[in-house]
Amino acid sequence: MASDSQAQPKLSPSTKAKLPKKLKKEKQPAALPPHRPETALEELGWIRRPQLTALGKLGITTLRGLLEHYPRRHEDRKRFDHFPDTEGDRSFCLSGTVGKTTFRRFGRMRSFEAEIEEVEGSVLSARLTLRWFNLFHVQKSVVTGTRLIIYGKPRLRGKRLCMEHPEFEVVTEEDRQSIHLDRIVPIHPAGEGISVRVIRGLIHRALGETDWSVWIDPLQHQETDWGTALRNIHFPELLETLEPARRELALRELLGIQTLVTIRRNEARRPRGAAKSSRGDLLSHFLQSLPFALTDAQRKSIAMIHEDMACAHRMHRLLQGDVGSGKTVVAAVAMLTAVESGHRAILMAPTQILAEQHFRNFQHWLEPLGIPVELLTGARKAKSTSQARALSKARHPGVVIGTHALLHNESALEGAGIVVIDEQHKFGVLQRTHLANSPSAPDVLVMTATPIPRTLAQTIYGDLDLSILDEKPPGRGTLRTAARTSEKLPEIITYLTGQLEKGRQAYVVYPLIEESEKLAAKAAEAEITAWSERLAPFPCKLLHGRMSAEEKKAVMESFVQGHTKVLVTTSVIEVGVDVPNATFLLVENAERFGLAQLHQLRGRIGRGTHTSTCVLLEGSGNPEAMERLRILEKSSDGFVIAEEDLRLRGSGDILGTAQSGLPPLRITDLYRDADLISMACREAERILTADPSLAQPHHAPLKQLRVEYALRLATTGG
Repeated sequence: MASDSQAQPKLSPSTKAKLPKKLKKEKQPAALPPHRPETALEELGWIRRPQLTALGKLGITTLRGLLEHYPRRHEDRKRFDHFPDTEGDRSFCLSGTVGKTTFRRFGRMRSFEAEIEEVEGSVLSARLTLRWFNLFHVQKSVVTGTRLIIYGKPRLRGKRLCMEHPEFEVVTEEDRQSIHLDRIVPIHPAGEGISVRVIRGLIHRALGETDWSVWIDPLQHQETDWGTALRNIHFPELLETLEPARRELALRELLGIQTLVTIRRNEARRPRGAAKSSRGDLLSHFLQSLPFALTDAQRKSIAMIHEDMACAHRMHRLLQGDVGSGKTVVAAVAMLTAVESGHRAILMAPTQILAEQHFRNFQHWLEPLGIPVELLTGARKAKSTSQARALSKARHPGVVIGTHALLHNESALEGAGIVVIDEQHKFGVLQRTHLANSPSAPDVLVMTATPIPRTLAQTIYGDLDLSILDEKPPGRGTLRTAARTSEKLPEIITYLTGQLEKGRQAYVVYPLIEESEKLAAKAAEAEITAWSERLAPFPCKLLHGRMSAEEKKAVMESFVQGHTKVLVTTSVIEVGVDVPNATFLLVENAERFGLAQLHQLRGRIGRGTHTSTCVLLEGSGNPEAMERLRILEKSSDGFVIAEEDLRLRGSGDILGTAQSGLPPLRITDLYRDADLISMACREAERILTADPSLAQPHHAPLKQLRVEYALRLATTGG
């Protein structure tokens, strides 16, 4: 890593000069107990049983877990903001005294209100109303005369300026000499049974009683050690120390993840598969039957796939392409190669709707070539089982289409030469690992129309080789996108009616299936009647994920055949639905969807030769939400939109177990830390080249992470 020293996070000389000496080089007394990272919290002896239970609910059971429970933000409590005099979009950190408290009723809801007062000297200078709905426990803490620190956004409610559900902390006289006041204070995520204040105190004590000499660091940096970085991220003396500390810890976090990814990639490339080569007669006939020419991107991806399949090692490739870029045709070519070499080809889709659509397409493409195509789905379970057994017995090199449930159908997988997984983001790493370790060791091609930012491609999909389709087939019509407020709905209905009169079809998408008291958003079930009345005599039908498979199939067939003109639905149509005659998409409460998901949804139109229109209806009245939606007006490039979505929404738990089988990100910001990801990739390669089994003592943290990952695979059936 010495060659990357210039890229390491450093403090400027002026900042270093301001740092207290104990932060520059802080040594712990030799008498401290040797608390190792894996020390269970109950072994510390000073955390009470109720606190241990509450921390356990947050997933914190060890000393390392506690010290890696990072703050979500910091408050500079050496000084506070002045009370605002109008609403705004920024949050304020205020300190004041509680005056009058009251209860109010709003229908079935009750609110607790408290007036907080700002006093300068002996003069009352400002007031602000705090309001909590149906949180009756707040009144026990917020009483008249109490001093509070609050954090939130001011909003005008009538003529009053309010903060609704602000974060708050009660200040006591003792706090003047404590970790809770007159310093930069960390705000950690809390949970049921444990407050931010208690967690702050536990972490502060844990930092003071940890012997850092037993915390083995796999990174041999001279700039900042692990302990200093942890102290600076939790209790910084200066705000300038926060970002260098965060990047140091992010680099260690990414090194652990990249080590797992590198190990997984190396294991996936072991020569367990069978080379698949053929004369290419079937492929030639198939390509000649297509009514269009392949794009250059498709040809390039096909060449990569053929090269992979001709080798003895297993193919493990991600085919990434924007909506409408022709991924299915590329997958068909790969499957034909497997079939012509005497193997079965399997395609797995995330939903029955998409599986049945693939089945129709592959029947149309392949049965004229004499290749049998079978559909195996959960809705056809009895028939599927008998078909799978028959296929296995006959060792037939045909094509099998099904849902992701096929992963656990050993009869269908037996003899498979290639498995194509459609919509990778609904099919996690644990399932991929299970498939790669199956007895037939098939080649694996995973496809996604969800644009993946480069930083995610290096983490979640780092074990996969990558092919990108960045061109769209010729002959597609123009697709226009418009973000509008809900007041424009009458004009939108008039435009939609005109499209239906021209013979076109449409989707109306809602974020919810049924109405919710908790969420201020419209629902498909509640709106279907209204749309049927608005658009009569054009028939409208409802489609959502809770309908039975038979109901969904009937609705989709009616829409595909043109009998149903408008589909009132949810994001169940996000992937795979292909009706070229559908030229209009309206998304209600579009602010409740991510940008990447909205881009996926609008991919349901613009698939034919006609001009298509996507309208994103903003229902919250929030100017920020409208500004976010306008990004989709300006760009149709899925990769640009994905990067912007990542920037706006943050990394979150995007590497969580459900989708990737990797540890969740605790402190890394994938949008800002692209350089750290590259550094971690290089360091992981270097470590595993020199020490493949991670046997060296300073690689113990990485080895422990690998053990935890292996246990996770075992307990989830991977």
